Amino acid sequence: MFDKILIANRGEIALRVIRAAREMGIATVAVHSTADSDAMHVRMADESVCIGPPPSPQSYLSVPAIISACEITGAQAIHPGYGFLSENAEFVQIVEDHGITFIGPTAEHIRVMGDKITAKDTMRALGVPCVPGSDGGVPDLAAAKRIGEEFGYPVIIKATAGGGGRGMKVAMSADEMESAFMTARAEGKAAFGNDEVYIEKYLTTPRHIEIQVFGDGKGKAVHLGERDCSLQRRHQKVFEEAPGPCITPEERARIGKVCADAVAKINYIGAGTIEFLYENGEFYFIEMNTRLQVEHPVTEGIFGVDLVREQILVAAGEPMSFGQDDLVINGHAIEVRINAEKLPNFSPCPGKITAFHAPGGLGVRMDSALYDGYSIPPYYDSLIGKLIVQGRDRDEALARLNRALGELIVDGIDTTVPLFHALLQEPDVLSGDYNIHWLERWLAENMAQ
Repeated sequence: MFDKILIANRGEIALRVIRAAREMGIATVAVHSTADSDAMHVRMADESVCIGPPPSPQSYLSVPAIISACEITGAQAIHPGYGFLSENAEFVQIVEDHGITFIGPTAEHIRVMGDKITAKDTMRALGVPCVPGSDGGVPDLAAAKRIGEEFGYPVIIKATAGGGGRGMKVAMSADEMESAFMTARAEGKAAFGNDEVYIEKYLTTPRHIEIQVFGDGKGKAVHLGERDCSLQRRHQKVFEEAPGPCITPEERARIGKVCADAVAKINYIGAGTIEFLYENGEFYFIEMNTRLQVEHPVTEGIFGVDLVREQILVAAGEPMSFGQDDLVINGHAIEVRINAEKLPNFSPCPGKITAFHAPGGLGVRMDSALYDGYSIPPYYDSLIGKLIVQGRDRDEALARLNRALGELIVDGIDTTVPLFHALLQEPDVLSGDYNIHWLERWLAENMAQ
């Protein structure tokens, strides 16, 4: 087992890793930019190293700085959290070349799943159902129009290197294809340095269902059920729950086994999430995230496992502490993402926290790096906390979420908490009757931009 690990991240996820490591008796090293000198993860770690100025490319994305921090402190492994370098295959290769263990998948697995076309081809070959669409990249507009006619409109054009909703455009008809195709290519080039796109059939009322998988890197893998992440704004998740309110036990067992078998065949190591669109009882693969997800706490809640602890265990060569038969769902969990944003435009709202009180009580968990007097820097993602609740069933979880939101105090800045108060008054949310387009439509009707 490791004596010391470095966390190449910040905020609540850095705290999450520190807590798991501390329970395992492992010392931790926090890295930080000059803007994060007084951040909570810096205070809680056993050691800290400043790795650069506020801009991410000069600090949290600086591979030489992070490797140097490892060498200076004697850290034997790096946990990447999510975001930043967590899915950067080149970074993983450099880490391994320096004799440091990367707590996550291999560089090759990250590389394969990071390219949407290669990932789709790989998953199809492993027996995972995929959305009908182009075979590989689409070279030009003429080819795009032929594909549109073949599969029928609407279709969605996606950047092969895309993510976070960037480089994705929908063409509802042939008349919209040229604009959508050219825009998706331009966004892909600007955001990822790659203008290659592919095309898929656009499902009109799908839900976003993701399957949590975990492998030991030696041919053994399990699934930990699904999460429903259908409430999204601009392809960004805001509300996640497990189990999915529309998934039957039979469907869960079927798609879960398909996913676990697939990652076992490729000797995948650590946590991963296979994401699907789900419509009319069918699952269609869209991508695989080769890292810990923001919403992993809802899975931890219903299965009673610590996914970060398991990541560290298997990275150290230890066996997983559970098998598939040990994983039994207990209750229902919901997570809402609390962002420092001003409604209704969702514009970033950094600033000084004048008062902070985390909700508590039975079935309530608050993952956050906030504290009274902390100044949220303007340089990073606006996520400042995750409120997670668990109940014996979905109704109890919703009641606890409503109660916990009422207890949460974050003064000094604007947050997205009012959004969740409003959503909990909506019959569709309370019944679980929504799809990936529901929130955008609701926002257009209820929160004029």
